Amino acid sequence: MIDVDGSIFVTGTDTGTGKTRVAVHLLRQAAAAGRRVAAMKPVAAGAQLGPEGWRNDDALALAAASAVPLPYELLNPCCLPLASSPHLAAAAAGVRIDIPGLVAAYRQIAAQSEAVVVEGAGGWLVPLDDTRTLADLAVALQLPVLLVVGVRLGCINHALLTAAAIRASGLTLAGWVANRIEPSFAGDQQYVQALRERLPEPCWGELPWAPGT
Repeated sequence: MIDVDGSIFVTGTDTGTGKTRVAVHLLRQAAAAGRRVAAMKPVAAGAQLGPEGWRNDDALALAAASAVPLPYELLNPCCLPLASSPHLAAAAAGVRIDIPGLVAAYRQIAAQSEAVVVEGAGGWLVPLDDTRTLADLAVALQLPVLLVVGVRLGCINHALLTAAAIRASGLTLAGWVANRIEPSFAGDQQYVQALRERLPEPCWGELPWAPGT
């Protein structure tokens, strides 16, 4: 997989496509190369309550792979207990997701690092409230986007629609990653080839299926 050489926003074609796996991979590559690349999970829906407060598993995985140690509350400023769409999780928690606050947190992280790998939540147009989506956060951050495609039935359509939406937002789609998420999906290589033929942006890599990813 291509090493990240600047801050990037990692999104997916859906929930469960492997955004965290890809983000962790990028962070580990950067750390192995001696680069100070930090992680950020601006919004996480689904957390467990521990001695230090609410913690999200994906955010903890990013923190463990990051070369820049950060307070959890800075790495994951909006941690919502309910495992649901962010707008529903925020409503259940009685909070409003604050995009300017998330951008300010990103800038704090960026000031301490060479680059930041920012992982989104769910897919590109996941709602944050009644009017805003995750795309609005990405636009506010003004970062190039890496699209993680979960290779399974339907992913070609999902990938092409998401790529079109990213371009329509005015952001740069830097590339995409094919992440195999179904071990029994026999058409995986044909699907990846179809995506290579239809997406003009470069494929940053293909990840094999692995348990728990």
